[in-house]
Amino acid sequence: MKKIILTGGGTAGHVMPHLALLPYLRENDYHVDYIGSKNGIEKKIIEKEGLPYYGIASGKLRRYFDLKNFTDLFKIFFGTLESIFLMRKLKPSMVFSKGGFVTVPVVIAAWLNKVPVVIHESDMTPGLANKIASKFAVKICTTFESTLSYIPATKSTHTGAPIRGELLIGNKQMGHAYTHLDHNKAILMVTGGSLGAQSINDCLRNSLLELTKTFHVVHLCGKGNIDHSYDHLEGYRQYEFVGKHMADIYAMADVVVSRAGSNTITELVALKKPHLLIPLPAAQSRGDQLLNADAFEALGYSMVLQQEHLTPKTLVKSIHYLYQHPNVFVDKMAKYAFADGTRHILNVIESLVTHKI
Repeated sequence: MKKIILTGGGTAGHVMPHLALLPYLRENDYHVDYIGSKNGIEKKIIEKEGLPYYGIASGKLRRYFDLKNFTDLFKIFFGTLESIFLMRKLKPSMVFSKGGFVTVPVVIAAWLNKVPVVIHESDMTPGLANKIASKFAVKICTTFESTLSYIPATKSTHTGAPIRGELLIGNKQMGHAYTHLDHNKAILMVTGGSLGAQSINDCLRNSLLELTKTFHVVHLCGKGNIDHSYDHLEGYRQYEFVGKHMADIYAMADVVVSRAGSNTITELVALKKPHLLIPLPAAQSRGDQLLNADAFEALGYSMVLQQEHLTPKTLVKSIHYLYQHPNVFVDKMAKYAFADGTRHILNVIESLVTHKI
């Protein structure tokens, strides 16, 4: 039997793409194990899928001075020792890494045990964890073609991003049934990512009286961010997380507002949903969402509103423009050849396992 270890964590964005690959790996007789952090968000997501899950010690990698950098080095060291033990116990044919600080010990351990590693880089420029891990990988897949200029040509391949198959077969009627919203208004879906985005949440709620004149609003606000003072508002539904109903909510949505994580953008493009991106500003990130948003805006797929310009007025104006001119964006999204990179990535994995790389 072919054996593969999946690894990635820290945010849902480093985990959900694995779920896109999982059905196909199972169909092709792979035994799949997962290595993540002991208590990260990935643990709960993966265990729901029934996969064997192995938690290791992990330390966060920082680009700035912090005393935790010293203590976290020990965590990375112990995580590497734990990963070496797991490589020898599980004996995988290969490792597929999606990024996040927990992957560095796993990738190093695989390299020490002569287990080939494939990495997928979602963003325009590699994050620090993937920069380190790429030195030990045999192949690096990218969402963006422009990312190829940041990694060795001998290792790189442009595949696009893996898209969960169930997202492509959502049921609009089931979305209405789940949200208890009728069909008499268009649907606006707003999400700030798996952890939510306070600035987007606040601005949206300050815009609801205007927006609900035109839209029913489905708001994925993140864990702990539900505000029950809005429960009375007709046509507004808020959820921390919707899980298996995500595909149905996507299916019913006429316009989507989102952060600019690459996984989310590629899902929106694959689904051809008119969308407004509000990227995480540079002060709160390494700037990857700004680059993602700029790239998709330049291609004509996305409308972008920078957070420093986010107000109820600009938000409402942008949403109404998308709703009134959807084909300006939909027609261009339809031409994106790498909207779903699942099959391309699976081909890389299968070629490596069968020693064709």
